[in-house]
Amino acid sequence: MPVLSIIACEMLEDELAYVLSEDHDLNQLIVVENRQSFRFVRKLKSRNCQPKLFPLDKVPIFLKEANNSVYNSVSVNILKFLLKFPFFKKLPHNIRGKSKEKNKEKPIVVINTLKLGLHADCELLRSEIYQNIRKMAAFSDGILIFYGNCGHSLRNTVADFKDLPCSLYFLKDEKGDIVDDCISVALGGNDNYAEVMQSGKGIGMIYLTPMWASSWKEMRMESNNTSDFNDNFLKKHYKKVVKINNKIYTESDFDKNVLNYARTFNMSIAEMEGSMKIASNSYLNAKNDVCKKAVSD
Repeated sequence: MPVLSIIACEMLEDELAYVLSEDHDLNQLIVVENRQSFRFVRKLKSRNCQPKLFPLDKVPIFLKEANNSVYNSVSVNILKFLLKFPFFKKLPHNIRGKSKEKNKEKPIVVINTLKLGLHADCELLRSEIYQNIRKMAAFSDGILIFYGNCGHSLRNTVADFKDLPCSLYFLKDEKGDIVDDCISVALGGNDNYAEVMQSGKGIGMIYLTPMWASSWKEMRMESNNTSDFNDNFLKKHYKKVVKINNKIYTESDFDKNVLNYARTFNMSIAEMEGSMKIASNSYLNAKNDVCKKAVSD
């Protein structure tokens, strides 16, 4: 069975829960059990997804057991055996297509969410992502890095892992560029993000998704007074909070959290519609490519 692993920023758990809940063609959904996973699992279950939870070191054991199941072993071996015979290759395309489609394996998706606030230290963020890439590559056919570029922390990832035995995928916009950060994901890409910033005509604006709005106090306590949460800096340079709405969000306290943030830093509030395009397209591209490679092998 093809395995697509996803290393995800906790800040993007709403987007990830949404795209997974929309995918009804999975073999199994596994969430790596850690401190960040419990809220994410609740969100998955609220969208009728029922993941299995395992510590990261137990995931390979489950995958091995699943891969040894009789049905999957037989279906794959039969297809590979038939493809060796010239007469099967010469069958009409529609017949061969049906045979392949019938035996096409549904993937297992493994989610590993990393903690909030890593973006404040690009070296730490890169180190955490790289460490988990190395661990998950051992059992994955592909790994989707569900992060923005976050201060160019991922710019050398492909080169650094050129010998990785599995493919790497990223959150990319229509131009094929890795998105700048989680706000670029929420707004539908880097160009949209730049356009929104320019529309401010020089007014400093802070952008809040539900996860940002609900988590900023927690991150502030751990930030060591970085500019992201420094009262004097924010009050001096930023005048407006942009509340990014999206129909996927079910956070009932979103309005209250945004209002609390705006009052704390003396900002006005504007609203804007978000987009799921980046998250959905990037996930589906990674999943489809992993499945395509599995069938062709």
